[in-house]
Amino acid sequence: MKVRAAVLEEFGAPLAVQELDLAEPAPGEVLVRLEATGVCHTDTYTASGADPSGYAPTVLGHEGAGVVERVGEGVRSLAVGDHVVTLFSPQCRECIHCMSPRTNLCLAIRAEQNRGHLPDGTTRLSRDGEPVRHFMGCSAFAEYTVMPEIALAKVSPEAPLDRACIFACGLSTGLGAAMYTANVEPGSTCVVFGAGLVGLGAVAGCRVQGAERIVCVDLSEDRLELARGQGATEVMVGGPDTVERILEMTDGFGADFTFEATGLVAVMRQAVEAARMGWGLCTVAGVAGQGETLDIVPRLLITGWRVCGSSFGGVKGRDQVPKLVERYMAGDIDVDPLISHHLSLDDVNHGFELLEAQDGIRSILHPTG
Repeated sequence: MKVRAAVLEEFGAPLAVQELDLAEPAPGEVLVRLEATGVCHTDTYTASGADPSGYAPTVLGHEGAGVVERVGEGVRSLAVGDHVVTLFSPQCRECIHCMSPRTNLCLAIRAEQNRGHLPDGTTRLSRDGEPVRHFMGCSAFAEYTVMPEIALAKVSPEAPLDRACIFACGLSTGLGAAMYTANVEPGSTCVVFGAGLVGLGAVAGCRVQGAERIVCVDLSEDRLELARGQGATEVMVGGPDTVERILEMTDGFGADFTFEATGLVAVMRQAVEAARMGWGLCTVAGVAGQGETLDIVPRLLITGWRVCGSSFGGVKGRDQVPKLVERYMAGDIDVDPLISHHLSLDDVNHGFELLEAQDGIRSILHPTG
């Protein structure tokens, strides 16, 4: 079938919206009509050429939601008409990682996905007979996509897809960092560094977990106001003295849980040092630049500081994304303030501009609307 998609032809150049060929789903795969896709920093990072593992041509986009149109042979968990959220972090429910509660990083299709392929080592996208690679296994900047069954989470048909799509990456990453990776305890003190979508998700996750104090740190007053709406009890404009101010407001002890959601190494160090001696846990959810390193004073570790990373918030996508969407539908998570712009597929490059300008939190593309 012919589909319109936003293609990354050359690093550093605008995406080109053009017509591609999309093959039918192979066994274990699903054809999805995409109704909404969030514009995420990961897309712009790859488009810029800064990602050394990036490739072109490819169809970007990974924060998608849509409706199942067709299923390939052997697909059992999805049917035509189901509403789904795309998962760049799949869940096969069979590999050693999926069977363990200690990680959400599925091994089943990881190698081929990193090469821009579907599980059989080929692509379903092409142009004039030449393959066009998939991005993060999703390629959601398109009217339709073909994805593995294990990389789609079935969600409530009552959930608006332009809200559900941000659970495909940013919002779930923040929520999960607090709820699943750190497992924030009731009555605790938390500090979240960064008030983008991931940071705001972490604030909401801390609130849902019953934290008593939630401090959000950011450079933008507007974003800090959004953090208050997600449950922050206190906000702070960041700076070189952030750690000192956090220690002062916690009687010199630091926070039980800190979260880093900026991807900046200097901020990561602040998040580590703002945690409490003895049991403080710093969860790093931001993605640093290639080759950057984080320096930690070993004595901090010896005296009880702990540091961990969190990919996709530790969320096991097929099992837990639907539950997070249900909590949104129940009113536990306020998604509406996080959606700032609605754009057509042809406006994808404007979506990148809005993201770089920090104009709002998340722009949503409507590929088929």
